[in-house]
Amino acid sequence: AGLPETYYTVWSNVFDRGRLAKGEALLVHGGASGIGTTAVQLATAMGNTVYATVGSDERARAVEKLGAVKGINYRSQDYVEEIKALTAGKGVNVILDMVAGDYVNRDLKCLADDGRVVIIALLGGPKGEVDFSQVMRRRLTVTGSTLRPRPVEFKGEISRSLKQHVWPLLEAGKIKPIVHATFPLARACDAHAMMEAGEQIGKLILTL
Repeated sequence: AGLPETYYTVWSNVFDRGRLAKGEALLVHGGASGIGTTAVQLATAMGNTVYATVGSDERARAVEKLGAVKGINYRSQDYVEEIKALTAGKGVNVILDMVAGDYVNRDLKCLADDGRVVIIALLGGPKGEVDFSQVMRRRLTVTGSTLRPRPVEFKGEISRSLKQHVWPLLEAGKIKPIVHATFPLARACDAHAMMEAGEQIGKLILTL
């Protein structure tokens, strides 16, 4: 239950849409979430340098154990300045953004030339100001997608890519779904409360 949504989403957005290539650097917002822990592990296993923003020092240590070079606590640190320092001013090649809103313009400052921002959620709101001169001058790409409404054929293509590139990593134990807690379906409200409080690291699973 902890596999499909996260691995389909990460593969289709980071590697297909974001075109993350081996050796490139990735910044993951929400690094301790189900999607985030998957992105950190998978990109690391594929040979990429990974950084992640999180909401606490505990979560920062957690994503570093999963392979992130640095977990950045966005509550106490400016992630733009941190990324600039960590990359010697170069920036990262791809950003997986679940926040949008005013994060997008800050994301542009974190990108290397020809970098890509891929938006997959709107936790910070659907609107924000963007400095398009940065986009033009440094050939940046801002894109995004949602998986749920895509046709079965498209999801089948992702399935084939996962079978070839990702399932062997799972079988070898190099990556794994991170499950923070399980709840019976009747306690789904407790799972939502835990998620809204930002307590979990990885996935929350409902059991039947």
